[in-house]
Parts: sequence; structure tokens; C-alpha cells
Amino acid sequence: MGDAADPPKLSHIDATGAANMVDVADKAVTDRIAVAEGRVVMLPETLALIESGNAKKGDVIGTARLAGIMAAKRTHELIPLCHALLLSKVAVEIEADAALPGLHVRASVRTAGQTGVEMEALTAVSVACLTIYDMAKAVDRGMRIEGIRVLEKAGGRSGHWQVS
Repeated sequence: MGDAADPPKLSHIDATGAANMVDVADKAVTDRIAVAEGRVVMLPETLALIESGNAKKGDVIGTARLAGIMAAKRTHELIPLCHALLLSKVAVEIEADAALPGLHVRASVRTAGQTGVEMEALTAVSVACLTIYDMAKAVDRGMRIEGIRVLEKAGGRSGHWQVS
């Protein structure tokens, strides 16, 4: 974080306090990965309907997986100060959990570049969760999207970080 002589700073705020895009031109190109997660909590009946594949709008899990992948690729269009990145891999996994009850969503994103892919992983999870909500809201408006967070990142100057 920094000490008294070098207090922490927000990377996207310049000396005048204005928002700006971080200049990554002098950063080394490294292999970078990020993993994020989230969940959609719902009624047990809603989970059963999704698992059966009989939801009114079709295959909820497959559609949400594809929506998450597509969203990761468009993160720079949604988050104003994100760089456009050439992603080498985006994987979105969605698993049912009867104990929740609901769906766990996990996204892994990889690139070789000059900036990390945490925002792409978070965007993939967020949009996958929103897609689940959209497709099942007709039967369960009380669903909750929660727990969206980065689990792990690697690459670049700051190295490897993982949630403890």
C-alpha cells in the first residue's frame, strides 16, 4: 500500500484529481490471469426448473455461460477506463448448488499483455449472473446476485495474489 512518505494512490486518478486511463506503454508484456466468482441465490423450485432445462426462455446455464464469455471480450466498452485487450482464453463455469439454493458462477480469463484481466473476469461473472436473473425472473423475482469478487490474479509487476 505504501508508507507515510509514499501514500497509496488510486491508479486511475491523475495529479489534478481527474479520471484518466493508465498508461501501460512501459509495462512488460507478461502472461496474466484472473479468476472471479459470484452466485445467484434463488428458490429451490427455480433451481430445479433451470436444471431440468425447461425454463421458458431456454437453456439458462448455457446461455449465461456464453453471455459471460461475450461480456469479458467487451469489458473495455462497458468500463470507461479499461484497455481493450486481446484475450487468449475466457472460461465461464456455472454449477448448481442445492444447499444455496442457486448457481455458482466462476470465470477465468487469460491474456499476454501489459495490464491485468481482473475487470474482464468480474464482467464475465456479473453478466452471466444477470443473464441467469433475466432468464428466470418470470418465476422468481426475489433472486439475489451476490458475492461477486476476484479470487485470484497473476502476472505483471504485482505478481500472484489469491484470496485467503
